[in-house]
Amino acid sequence: MYVCVCQAVTERQIRQAAEAGACTLQDLRRDLGVSRDCGRCASCARQCLREALPGVSASEPLRQAA
Repeated sequence: MYVCVCQAVTERQIRQAAEAGACTLQDLRRDLGVSRDCGRCASCARQCLREALPGVSASEPLRQAA
């Protein structure tokens, strides 16, 4: 499924980014362009990332970038 239509980013790409070390929305924005344009995808992208990160529960907030 497409998460970010503006940049044509899919759930699979977000999972791959998480496997490569992405752990914040800022990482996804830098690496994939997620939420760079209209921003409507931010909450869905965060949720996809949260689900892709091992050891992070679905209700636990993602850590903030330092």
